[in-house]
Amino acid sequence: MATPMALNICSLPSDPLLHVLSYLNYDDLCRCSCTCKRLKELAGEDELWKRQSSIWWLSTSCSSPTWRRHFKEQFKSLGRYIKSYRVLYKTWAQLETFLSERCPRLLTSIKAGATERELDEIEVKIRYPLPRDVRCSYRIHNGQKLVGPGLMGCMSISNHMRSEYLLDLQTASDCFQEYSGMFGCLPLTLCIHTGCSQFMALSEREGYLRGQVFYPSQDHVVLGPASIDQFISGNNFTDWFTTHVQRVVQGDYPIIQERIYKYLRDPDCIAVTNNVTVTVGTSFCPELSTVNPPHYFFTYRIRMSMDKSVSPEEACQLDRRYWLITNADGWVDQVEGPGVVGEFPIIRPGTTYEWTSCTTFNTPTGTMRGYFTMHYLKTGQPLKVECPIYHMRALPTCSAGDRRRVCLIPSPEEDEVMREATVTAAQLRLNGAAWHTVVDSDEEGDPRSEEERQNPDS
Repeated sequence: MATPMALNICSLPSDPLLHVLSYLNYDDLCRCSCTCKRLKELAGEDELWKRQSSIWWLSTSCSSPTWRRHFKEQFKSLGRYIKSYRVLYKTWAQLETFLSERCPRLLTSIKAGATERELDEIEVKIRYPLPRDVRCSYRIHNGQKLVGPGLMGCMSISNHMRSEYLLDLQTASDCFQEYSGMFGCLPLTLCIHTGCSQFMALSEREGYLRGQVFYPSQDHVVLGPASIDQFISGNNFTDWFTTHVQRVVQGDYPIIQERIYKYLRDPDCIAVTNNVTVTVGTSFCPELSTVNPPHYFFTYRIRMSMDKSVSPEEACQLDRRYWLITNADGWVDQVEGPGVVGEFPIIRPGTTYEWTSCTTFNTPTGTMRGYFTMHYLKTGQPLKVECPIYHMRALPTCSAGDRRRVCLIPSPEEDEVMREATVTAAQLRLNGAAWHTVVDSDEEGDPRSEEERQNPDS
């Protein structure tokens, strides 16, 4: 009886082997190239690296002689951000496409990306490491110029205006906080009208979670002037930025005169009565709110319209408004009066009227619903136009007292050790020591350092 031959994967034809290799990640391809001459040859196939370049760098064209070389060059420049790059690059690309069509003036305010050296210099300056996703985003675009509308959204009511700019690295580092209550917090945004900013915590010394993005709110009740409550707008930079951009490009925020207005529109918040359509968008104002004592300020923007196909005889004018306001505890208030914001708008076929107003709650959430009393212009006959129920929700909060009770806060000495380590690492990079070097070698398919090739398990 003949002895069965041992199965050897390298004895398989090239096509099935290449198909198997096409499912591997870039680092697994590198490991395969270290096992034997046959797999090294197959793992270096250019089509495999074209796929890897498309997955990780979103490359559609090759700027090098081969896709393998293209992947290496991208890895040398951006390899430390490989976990964040494709998400953030795609997000920025979607935003740029949207702004080019809807807000070209806003697009011109976005700055080109920062260099690795500039990022390292900022870390030396503030003496804290920037999260990888923050560095990655600033490599793509270094914030925006403080001119024109703010990229992170606008809001206006009466004599209050908010327009938040995404700060560039230099401006953000100049405003880095090192005082009690906000120690180790880096501003990401700035409104030049109100002075409000969203901050990212780089230190846990004040009990903040590192990487968390928030609006600060002075605690007026419990812990004194250095105690800061939080309105939390993101648990990390990537979630914070991508959520905002997705809402912009999906049309959740209205674009008015090339400005992004942060009135979040619920697609279900719509009512049609007697050919009059009413929709509502809401916005929370953290700069006018406090956690302690509980005071939550909201604005809402109502849009009333009539389709152009409707008969001209359906034209009508608003006379009165009625609101039923309910907070999260079930407390109900009723408001009624003539007109809206001092006006009595006329709605004709093909026309739209929009206005903004505000309300406050002593709970983080609340609802409003109501109706408008109107009359037909031709007959004078009254009609009642419903306004859909709309929900107002504040950002999640964390009080200064809760933060100090729950968080494990490092001592100033421990925090200082970490800061010194950050400065040392950044200065080494500035002096030419690479965090991770991907070198070209005789082993053409392997985009790893010499040390890694000699020790594949490292």
